Amino acid sequence: MGTEVRNTNRPDKGTKAQTPFNRKFHRMWQDRQLYIMMAIPLVFLILFSYWPMYGVLISFQKFSPTRGIFGSRWIGWANFGRFFSTPSATRTIANTFRLSLYSLIAGIPFPILLALLLNECRGTRYKKTVQMVTYAPYFISTVVMVAILFQLLDPRTGLVNVFLNKLGTGPVDFMTNQSLFRSVYVWSGIWQGTGFNAIIYISALSAVDQELYEAARIDGANRMQKIWYIDLPSILPTFTIMFIMSCGSIMSVGFEKVYLMQNSANLAVSEVLSTYTYKMGLINLDYGYSSAVGLFNSVINTFFIVLVNFICRRASETSLW
Repeated sequence: MGTEVRNTNRPDKGTKAQTPFNRKFHRMWQDRQLYIMMAIPLVFLILFSYWPMYGVLISFQKFSPTRGIFGSRWIGWANFGRFFSTPSATRTIANTFRLSLYSLIAGIPFPILLALLLNECRGTRYKKTVQMVTYAPYFISTVVMVAILFQLLDPRTGLVNVFLNKLGTGPVDFMTNQSLFRSVYVWSGIWQGTGFNAIIYISALSAVDQELYEAARIDGANRMQKIWYIDLPSILPTFTIMFIMSCGSIMSVGFEKVYLMQNSANLAVSEVLSTYTYKMGLINLDYGYSSAVGLFNSVINTFFIVLVNFICRRASETSLW
């Protein structure tokens, strides 16, 4: 009798050969929960960040809401030329840059210092209490925060001026004093955000290998030496990334707080690009002009983040790209 030979290389009739596409789809289906989680922020980014980007076209138009973006008259660079020819352009750009630079420089050391102090604290309950108290102000809304400032700095009934009257220095109208506007804005922001910004540095310090501390202790290093040679180098990459991202928004001063603190007395130092864009666009209904100012602001921020990222990549091994 002949022996039946079966070809094992050929797939059975009930099975189907898997193509590379089928294998990839099968793997994606196995990890579908992760892809769904990734899709949520991706859809948000596309809808609210990339899809509206075609709206920058109105920066080069005499925009009319009735005609729409594709029906409005094209005027090229006229809106940009109009902005730079106005006397308020230089003042507004200078105010924005000074306020942002003040906030950036003054706000650098405090989150790092708080994280280092909390990292050295051995009492768990005390450490958690201090951390909760320090980051709680971050969740105060901007409107409430400015209302608190007005109450505390009121020339007649404010707690700060009551204390100054006790010292015999007399009341100070902080909210209308041009020379004090930037300091009030910056230091109130530092008080509000230091605890929250310190969280990321605390996380970086918690990832430090404990054997480094043990080795430093055996070598006779004191507490300050451990901070200088272990803690600070450990959080340096985190600080670099945070610094690059902060420089990328150096011309984007928060609109809400500045606008709420703004009045006719301090307008010369409080008028920034975000408030100027709001007034020209939504109050004066000059959409094309305000869009041009906003586009200029975005271009400057992009330039700064690319420049600072390039410098950090040359100076260290840490950068965004």
